[in-house]
Amino acid sequence: MTRGAKAWRAAFCLAAAAMLAIGGDPAAAQGKPDAKSTAGARPESQANARAILKRMAETLAQAKAFSVRSRAYYDVVQRSGEKVEFTETRRLTVSRPNRMRVEDEKSDGSRVVTVFNGKEIALVDRTRNVYAVAPQPGDLDRTIAHFVDELGMQLPLALLLTSTLPAELDARVQSIGIVGRTSVYGAPAHHLAARGRNVDFQVWVTDGERALPQRVVITYRNAPGQPQYRAVLTDWSFTPDVSDAAFTAAIPQGAQKIAFAAQLPKLDRASGAKGEKK
Repeated sequence: MTRGAKAWRAAFCLAAAAMLAIGGDPAAAQGKPDAKSTAGARPESQANARAILKRMAETLAQAKAFSVRSRAYYDVVQRSGEKVEFTETRRLTVSRPNRMRVEDEKSDGSRVVTVFNGKEIALVDRTRNVYAVAPQPGDLDRTIAHFVDELGMQLPLALLLTSTLPAELDARVQSIGIVGRTSVYGAPAHHLAARGRNVDFQVWVTDGERALPQRVVITYRNAPGQPQYRAVLTDWSFTPDVSDAAFTAAIPQGAQKIAFAAQLPKLDRASGAKGEKK
């Protein structure tokens, strides 16, 4: 793969980390070319869809702790216009107000563990035998924003992990409708399709005691080739292991300590400033 394709892949992953987006065409699912878009959905359909989405958002935002497994598939558009799909698997454990563990296995077999423990952020790349540590700036919401926006790291569907999810979705969703009732892995679900300013998105939400996202499809409609990010969310638990050990990053013997990539320019600038004073 070219350097340009690798850079595009990294940029796409960071975009996926920065927001949750969900969309689709109810007609396409049924093979009917005449179906209306979500923008043209009846007012009662939009209201019902928003109510389902809000219930899902509140379920996650109000949970004191939960864990979930994510199997994701995402497109990387090559210079030729060809789309190439990559995959990654994540196991996420959240314990509010300030702890989280992410175990990530990418399609190339590399494994990375990221831990927020209330005091620091630690990332361990077991494949390359390196690790990075940075101070944790605050609660989980603040730390996620810092991790993605300031440290420049990947955390796809990060919005699902924040306590501000209901307000964020309410502000970002411009139109939404119900595609229909369906079943995902044998569980009854509502299939919703919506549009935001820059993305379309679809989400399948369980119809049960807890409204949980089972599947998410994001379409970046303004990006070249309109790439997608697709994730299946399984093994939800609201009684996960939240012991101190679960939020401790085990540093492999002989691992090399490195800086987060976003910290390197700051170090360079500091070195340059010192050199000028001399």
